[in-house]
Amino acid sequence: MKLVTFRVATPIGTFTRVGAIHGQSYVDVNMAYARWLADQREAQPYRMANAQVPVTMLEFLEGGPSTMAAARRAIDYALTLGPSDKGPAGETIFYHGADVPIAAPLPNPPSLRDFIAFEDHIAATSKKRGQPIPPEWYKAPVYYKGNHRTIIGPDEDLPWPLETTKLDYELELACVIGCKGKDIAEREAQDYIAGYTIMNDFSARDIQFQEMACRLGPAKGKDFATALGPCLVTPDEITDLGALTMVARVNGEEWSRGRFGTIHWSFPHMIAHVSRGEMIYPGDVFGSGTVGGGCGLEMDRYLKPGDMVELEIQPIGVLRTRVAGAT
Repeated sequence: MKLVTFRVATPIGTFTRVGAIHGQSYVDVNMAYARWLADQREAQPYRMANAQVPVTMLEFLEGGPSTMAAARRAIDYALTLGPSDKGPAGETIFYHGADVPIAAPLPNPPSLRDFIAFEDHIAATSKKRGQPIPPEWYKAPVYYKGNHRTIIGPDEDLPWPLETTKLDYELELACVIGCKGKDIAEREAQDYIAGYTIMNDFSARDIQFQEMACRLGPAKGKDFATALGPCLVTPDEITDLGALTMVARVNGEEWSRGRFGTIHWSFPHMIAHVSRGEMIYPGDVFGSGTVGGGCGLEMDRYLKPGDMVELEIQPIGVLRTRVAGAT
């Protein structure tokens, strides 16, 4: 499945819903399940649908494998009915993608961890500091905790942050956790991944390096925004994760290109490490860190107001962010 969070405007406010991409449309998974239940003569289809296939992505992920299975059943049933069919009381099930905006697939993750897992990237950034790769990097996956409350979605503007003169993008893949667990073995860690999305860990490099000179951080240099999207792709949709090509373009010009298979620390490595002695939860986001060559820092080339940044990883899609001027 390719899952999105889309917004529906109504006279009493705007609501977010979980949708499954089908061609140019989004299938409202909750409403499709309610229709299936109603057709099975369930007495309370809405109540049952809200419990089994919640309308928000975080609650959806918290439902675990049973919710994923119910969602697949709902989507398959909706496709047999066709795009003109409705919910139990005439509600819309199929939305045309051009008519409804999408948010980040998971707008409110409970936590955000970003790793530095590509050897080429840490080698390049270490060289800029006149240092070798720290030997400790090879002992365990290293990460920092980002600001999970400043998530932005596809085609959302990024206001110019702070007073930086070195605003940078970072080309990353992220996995989203789908099951609660602790002390997870690496061989079992793949089963805890609900899906993958594209992640742009925006950085104010001048502020970041000032902070990290104090042997702590990053903090303000990154906490202003992280972009996720455009959708969450379940693992069964990607036959070979290592073969994924990662591309970054600025104003249509390619700035970066890499392959996910060059990663040193895999997502199962990360999950096993983080879960050692601590619980991980559905909706937790693990960023891969920047692929080698996947940021402006490595080229001494930075963003400016008005730039359009596009990160592309197929089959996930393209994550676009326009850099706005200072507010």
